[in-house]
Amino acid sequence: MYGGKVRDVYAIGDNLLVMIATDRISAFDVILPKAIPYKGQVLNQLAAQFLDETAHIIPNWLMAVPDPNVSVGLKAEPLRVELVIRGYLVGHAWREYKSGKRTISGVDMPDGLSEYDGFGEPIITPTTKALSGHDEDINETEILTRRLCTQEEWQQLKVYMRELFKHGQKMASERGLILADTKYEFGRLNNKLILIDEIHTPDSSRYFYKDSYDEFISKRAKDKDVEIFERPKQLSKEFVREWLMERGFSGQIGESLPNIDDEFVRQVSERYIELYEKLSGKTFEKSSSDDMLGRIEKNVIDYLESSSL
Repeated sequence: MYGGKVRDVYAIGDNLLVMIATDRISAFDVILPKAIPYKGQVLNQLAAQFLDETAHIIPNWLMAVPDPNVSVGLKAEPLRVELVIRGYLVGHAWREYKSGKRTISGVDMPDGLSEYDGFGEPIITPTTKALSGHDEDINETEILTRRLCTQEEWQQLKVYMRELFKHGQKMASERGLILADTKYEFGRLNNKLILIDEIHTPDSSRYFYKDSYDEFISKRAKDKDVEIFERPKQLSKEFVREWLMERGFSGQIGESLPNIDDEFVRQVSERYIELYEKLSGKTFEKSSSDDMLGRIEKNVIDYLESSSL
């Protein structure tokens, strides 16, 4: 069993994984002390839908969803690198840019940009996949030197990423959203690359409401200070990071987590459900929270026994 920041993963034999999406939430690589109701269900069901919708681009690990919080799939050898692709200057890229840096993960960024500006072409900014602590930016040369993947795999990964991101942006646009950036994780199975983990969820991606973004850009063109008091409405985990930073926490040594009250927990839960409905086009049906562990155990066992796995 492996316990990640927000998921618990169990190996069944040599070839199968059972991944439980918990209601834990992390920010700046720190697990926050309070869980977010229904967050795990949102992530699990969205990831399943989007993996299914992108299987024509690249094969993926998912086999079944026997419980609202559980996915079962193929065990692959994970690449020890997270592949982030960015269409807009926001989040970590903006914080680096604002500090004066013009290169991220070996990719140059032009001078004269402002927060929320789009890149002409999406940029790929990999990070290390840390087993503990913070992920760190890593460039293409370092990836190949450290043999995190082969040159052939790296070229194929870039193609997959751009195709997946293009698909995600089209899907978001059809729903009145902008997919600003996201991360993908890949693994090897039978010497071939497959997509693993989640895809295009609010934990791995950043979305803006298109009408809010367009209004912001229009106002900023007339008043450069508009960003001080008005920002595009987001549907992502970034607002959690911003909430923490406003209270003096950004994951640095010596900083203390602020008190997280029940009202904030409720707001975060509502945001996740809102994003689910906006992205999936479906009404969110809350799963029973009574004896959740018992429910998950029963559903997983029933699936494994019925599937003769």
